[in-house]
Amino acid sequence: MRLEGKTALVTGGASGFGAGIARQFHAEGARVMIADIDAAAAEAMAAVLGTSHVVADVGDDAGVAAMAAACLAEFGHLDILVNNAGVTHLPAALEEISEADFDRVIRVNAKSVYLTARHLVPEMKRREAGVILNIASTAGLSPRPRLSWYNASKGWMVTATKSMAVELAPFGIRVNALCPVAGETPLLKSFLGEDTPEMRAKFLATIPLGRFSTPRDLGHSAAFLCSAEATMLTGVALEIDGGRCV
Repeated sequence: MRLEGKTALVTGGASGFGAGIARQFHAEGARVMIADIDAAAAEAMAAVLGTSHVVADVGDDAGVAAMAAACLAEFGHLDILVNNAGVTHLPAALEEISEADFDRVIRVNAKSVYLTARHLVPEMKRREAGVILNIASTAGLSPRPRLSWYNASKGWMVTATKSMAVELAPFGIRVNALCPVAGETPLLKSFLGEDTPEMRAKFLATIPLGRFSTPRDLGHSAAFLCSAEATMLTGVALEIDGGRCV
């Protein structure tokens, strides 16, 4: 119960890594709000956990403002913000990625972090307390070919995490990132190009521990970084990668 009494907002919390984080936070005593663009999925996950949810497009300023307002109205304050929502483009040569795909990746993976900070950091500053956790990727640390603009968006997130950590430390706000290797989530097929036994085997050969990351892996790591056990950790980009970045 490391998060007992804490309040948490998890974007993209209805599936994949976000759902794993939301489940673990709930199990450890936090009051969790699930935020997702998929209304049905958000409602279903909230029903499973017996918690609240909000439908939000995290790349839209008005949408994030409404999400923040709903969160603060529900909880009164926010202890933990998890910026998990993310998308990718299909593997292709960097010059062949469409402008629409590029804009979507940057909008969801990068602009969303700016927007949630814009609407929720002032309240954390007022209370001089809070934890922000950004879900980046090993792609931002050890880029793979043909995912260039996704790689860049996650590299941006790592740098943003460190910059936010330095600026917000005097206000008692910690900011960290998790950098998972590809996992058993709905995005796996997009990373691989095609989800076949051959493509899985080829990718797994690059991971020393020999398996993909899981939502449970992310949940345990997120709970630690957002708990009192990690009060001396800020600006960290923790690799959850089975040794891939070694």
